[in-house]
Amino acid sequence: MTPAPSADPPAPQDGPDHPGPPQRGQIRRWRKYLADERAEARIYRLLAARSTGREQEILHQVAEAEQRHAEHWVGLLGPHAEAEARPSLYSRLLIFLATHFGSVFVLALLQRAESRSPYEREQDASDAMAADEAVHEEIIRALATEGRHRLSGNFRAAVFGANDGLVSNLALVMGVGATGTSPGMVLFAGVAGLLAGALSMGAGEFVSVRSQRELLDASQPTQVTLHVAPNLDLDANELVLVYRARGMSEEAAEHRAAERLGFFDCDCDPSRSFQDPAEDQSEQRSHVALGTDLGAAASSFCFFASGAVIPILPYLVGLTGVPAMVAGLVLVGIALLVTGGLVGLLSGASPWRRGLRQLAIGYGAALATYALGLLFNTSVA
Repeated sequence: MTPAPSADPPAPQDGPDHPGPPQRGQIRRWRKYLADERAEARIYRLLAARSTGREQEILHQVAEAEQRHAEHWVGLLGPHAEAEARPSLYSRLLIFLATHFGSVFVLALLQRAESRSPYEREQDASDAMAADEAVHEEIIRALATEGRHRLSGNFRAAVFGANDGLVSNLALVMGVGATGTSPGMVLFAGVAGLLAGALSMGAGEFVSVRSQRELLDASQPTQVTLHVAPNLDLDANELVLVYRARGMSEEAAEHRAAERLGFFDCDCDPSRSFQDPAEDQSEQRSHVALGTDLGAAASSFCFFASGAVIPILPYLVGLTGVPAMVAGLVLVGIALLVTGGLVGLLSGASPWRRGLRQLAIGYGAALATYALGLLFNTSVA
């Protein structure tokens, strides 16, 4: 006998853990999950549209996985899925960034979002969904690697320069200001510290990167064997030792030496005639991650100066004494939180933790020099 139709809307299909209709709290939570999954799928599609080749294909596949997760919540919600909740503010921010920028910072933010997936503690999510989110974090980590390598050279110099400028000049201004000297002298000390520190940072970064590049270049193979090969003693082939010293097996070294000497009829694998692509890519990455000497020096100089000018801004606008030092502390504190947070975001770590760490370091240095300045307070009779 066919049951009479019910006037109420059909309830979603019951699962093994939910023998009855979903509760109001479950519906609200599922709607949030559904909105976030659809938002993440959209973010990955936006990033894929700004990518090419292998990366584009991978991002499309991750978007499809997020869409499957969304369908899971649609199945649980049933008719309740029609009243979809808005995605979280974090997801809306990522949509905006992916639409207009699509940089490594968006991938870093996504990596952090995937690492905080609630599905491991959510009984209504399947084990496969929790496993997917864990794998997605590793996928995004791998995709962000190349961008991080490109940024790590000059970005490192820029961040270090800005933080050094903030901390060192704040400490200098606080120390000189604590002595009770005139505001003009405090401002002069701050400007002198800005120029001295920026020039020192730029010169030091230039020498450091140039020296490191020269060391790397000195370790790269040369083409001298092409020029001297015709004059080598064929019975004591030194070329074999050259290639074995570069890490080749004896058989591969003999093949390469025979090729250089013109013995192209050797019974060897022709693939040994070419350098390992992975090895060549590793060498290129080393140079890319290192950055350029002029780029690193310019970044260090500019960012040190931009950081060092912040503690003296209150003096430039006419503040003096304690109000000027307090204003400088507040401005530098905000800047330290921002730079520390950016490093945290790029590395996929907590931006708040990195920002607070930078803040503690900067304020600790300022407190130390302020205490030292009080010992030499010139205003005391």
